[in-house]
Amino acid sequence: MEHHATLLMSEFITHDVKRFVVTRPEGFRWQPGQGVELAIDVPGWEEQKRPFTPTSLAEDGVLEFSIKGYPEHNGMTAQLHRLEAGARLLLSEPFGTIQYHGRGTFIAAGAGITPFLAIIRKLARDRELEGHRLLFSNKGPQDIICEQELRHCLGDAATFVCTRASDCRCQQQRIDKAFLEQHIQELQQHFYLCGPPPFVTAVGDALRELGASPEALVFER
Repeated sequence: MEHHATLLMSEFITHDVKRFVVTRPEGFRWQPGQGVELAIDVPGWEEQKRPFTPTSLAEDGVLEFSIKGYPEHNGMTAQLHRLEAGARLLLSEPFGTIQYHGRGTFIAAGAGITPFLAIIRKLARDRELEGHRLLFSNKGPQDIICEQELRHCLGDAATFVCTRASDCRCQQQRIDKAFLEQHIQELQQHFYLCGPPPFVTAVGDALRELGASPEALVFER
């Protein structure tokens, strides 16, 4: 089933990521972490569907998306970033295997944080964030999506690393096996992974080598 929505507003939240607020179609239901295929409802773009994850709460009256633009490609995301309020959008039914299964550690790279934003926001609202951790990798501090909110919600339980910057509050290193061994003391928990496929594969392999159960790894399959 295809749903119709209208763009209400958009604004930059980093130098290349925009927050989009759209109307919530009647009867549209989803679980935090799930994604939808989004398209622009104009000739020539209605078939250019791309997967994005709502970052709002499931109970909100509107839907929110945080979408990184790639203007150099002049494709779907660049077109989305050019839209103005009132633009019509098409949404698919929700899908995806990233859903909350219990206490654990969120491990994300770049825009891979987006499936976790709705989950973290729900846990924060329900005052159930205690015992959770976030390990979040970006190229530099200018790329970190919702940094202030995540620091506020998680405090010392949020660790930010930057792979290409040293003059910031982040640690300059990568999330690899050595990093995980240093920062994860308990392996009997869920591990939520999202980011570029090579990142997810490498982190998943490292966690399994350290002794995490394959069933404890939650990622888009």
